[in-house]
Amino acid sequence: MKKRMNMDHKINLALQIIPKSDKQDLYTLVDKAIQVIQKSGLKYEVCPFETVMEGGYEEILDVVRNAQSACFEAGAEELLVNIKMQVRRDGDVRIEEKTGKYK
Repeated sequence: MKKRMNMDHKINLALQIIPKSDKQDLYTLVDKAIQVIQKSGLKYEVCPFETVMEGGYEEILDVVRNAQSACFEAGAEELLVNIKMQVRRDGDVRIEEKTGKYK
C-alpha cells in the first residue's frame, strides 16, 4: 500500500491574485487579500508578484478562499488566481529552507 502525504505537515503555498475591476484600484484589491493573510496568523512573505505562506494544508486553503472573498467584497468583478504549492509526504516545508541563507 502506498504511503499518503500527512495533511498535518506544514506546506508552502504561493498565492497570486490578479483582480479585474472597472471601478476599483487593482492594488487596493490586492491589499485586501494581503490583509486576510496578515490576520491569519500564518507565517508569510509578501513578494512583488505573489505572497508565500507557511502552514497546514487545510488552514492555508481556507486563507486562499477568504482572500478571494475579500477581493470580491471590495469590488473585484473577476480574479485570476495562481497557486503554487510545495508539499512533502514525510515532513514539513519551511520558507526558511529556501530563503534563510539570503537574510
